[in-house]
Amino acid sequence: MVPVNELIRGFKLYQQEYEEAALRVLRSGWYVLGHEVEDFEKEFAASLGEECYCAGVANGLDAIMLGLMAAGIGAGDEVIVQANGYIATMLGVMQCGADPVFVEPDAYYQLDADKIEAAITPKTKAVLVTHLYGQATRMDAILDVCKRNGLRLFEDCAQSHYAPYKGKNTGLFGDASFFSFYPTKNLGGFGDGGGVISKDPELISRVKTLRNYGSDRRYHNIAIGFNMRLDEIQAALLRVKVRHMPELLANRDHIAQRYLAGIRNPKVELPLTDKDCKHTWYQFIIRVDDQDKFRKFLEEKGVKTDISWKVPPYLQPCMVEKYGYKRGDFPITEELCDHIVTLPMMDFMEEEEIDQVIEGVNAYES
Repeated sequence: MVPVNELIRGFKLYQQEYEEAALRVLRSGWYVLGHEVEDFEKEFAASLGEECYCAGVANGLDAIMLGLMAAGIGAGDEVIVQANGYIATMLGVMQCGADPVFVEPDAYYQLDADKIEAAITPKTKAVLVTHLYGQATRMDAILDVCKRNGLRLFEDCAQSHYAPYKGKNTGLFGDASFFSFYPTKNLGGFGDGGGVISKDPELISRVKTLRNYGSDRRYHNIAIGFNMRLDEIQAALLRVKVRHMPELLANRDHIAQRYLAGIRNPKVELPLTDKDCKHTWYQFIIRVDDQDKFRKFLEEKGVKTDISWKVPPYLQPCMVEKYGYKRGDFPITEELCDHIVTLPMMDFMEEEEIDQVIEGVNAYES
């Protein structure tokens, strides 16, 4: 059976380096907010290609909440998000006391800039784009909308590590950007982890204060803070993976290019890549007529698949209870959730496995 993802493959590619990094931390005797976190923050920021600063935090949701709080987003504010994003983005907004306002996606599954202005109200303070599935949002149009309307711009980069738009990596366009290092991510650790990136060192300093009980130095608490720190051992393991990202991204691109060239089933809609973007293939998303029938067929062919999320975030019970959304409010998003399927994509696949996926998809008949 070809898995949709198998995390141990990534570990085995650089097993000795990962084990050495873990032992280094264990033998150091220092396990929270030490040199590994500091070095990872510097190395990850430097790897993005422009001068910026990083604060390592406990996970991607914490990154969103802490980054928005540090930027001054709070109660009574509205933040525009995309309706087909993951609920963590909206939860980060809500945990600041602000309200998410939903906008439909474009043909590339990213926030549709042409639909933003219709959602702006006097309470709107910012746009928070989520670069989904490994492709950047078309940022020129988003930047133009924000500039014309006096809105701040933030980026959820949980799925877009090193995904460039016009040669510039996601995470470098907004006031702050938010990364997840969850194990499934292209830059994933071996547990929870996250980070905030900004070109504003003062904002990053505020995030570092908030993540550590609101303290700017030991036993001196200047803010109502949280315990949301990146662990030393995760930072050490991520430092290994940062060094190997070019090879890991090339592996994913090879798999994707084989899918794009080999899948010829007219019943299957392949993903689009904008001409100004380079896709990094966090997930390979296709669209089919019948999700359940297609997935059952592929499993019979020995291929596992997944669905990013079957229920849009605004239709989750907690969101319906708070805001009263209903099915039909965002039909483009709902159509996507009803028809998208994730094909196997991971740090490494055997050629025979890729062949098996392609053959299975091409054999499907609706």
